[in-house]
Amino acid sequence: MRRLSCVLAIAAFASPAIAQTDLKVAASGRGRTEVVLSAPHAEGTPATEFMITIDYGQPHARGRAVAGALDGDLGKVWRLGANGATGLTTGVDMVIGDLSVPKGSYTLYAETSRTDEWKLIVSKKAQESGEQYDSKADLGRVALKSRTVTTPIESLSIWLIPSGDGSPKGELRIAWGTREFAVPWSVK
Repeated sequence: MRRLSCVLAIAAFASPAIAQTDLKVAASGRGRTEVVLSAPHAEGTPATEFMITIDYGQPHARGRAVAGALDGDLGKVWRLGANGATGLTTGVDMVIGDLSVPKGSYTLYAETSRTDEWKLIVSKKAQESGEQYDSKADLGRVALKSRTVTTPIESLSIWLIPSGDGSPKGELRIAWGTREFAVPWSVK
């Protein structure tokens, strides 16, 4: 009986040997930006905090020409990242541009263009891949201000930039390659 117990224990902890040289790294990492909002509270009591976060796959240019997105993603709806959906989670009701966004979880897409303005799409469908875009699930779209940057940005970057005065508002900024896009956000 003791011998059987030893064999079972060894089998339970044994796993196929994987050489470290066999490991592969994903072509893109993950990026995350967040803003923490604190509610007023009485002295001596803990503050109640709410968060707004964006989690996204972060592709890299690696010598390719990028104008906000790769050439193949321009002129269509893009999942705004790589290796999974770009997720927005907000613990407060907020406004992005002129779009009211109730607290909850969403997927972000971009309606891209080679020459015209881009639009940020907020989808009510919180997805894992972001590859199956469904316009029927749109909460709405907002226009993004665009500008050309002089120094190209190697990796897709998304920021939730809070205002400098401490008020619950700021700017959502997206940049990759030679283009940068922005839209204001605020707590409703």
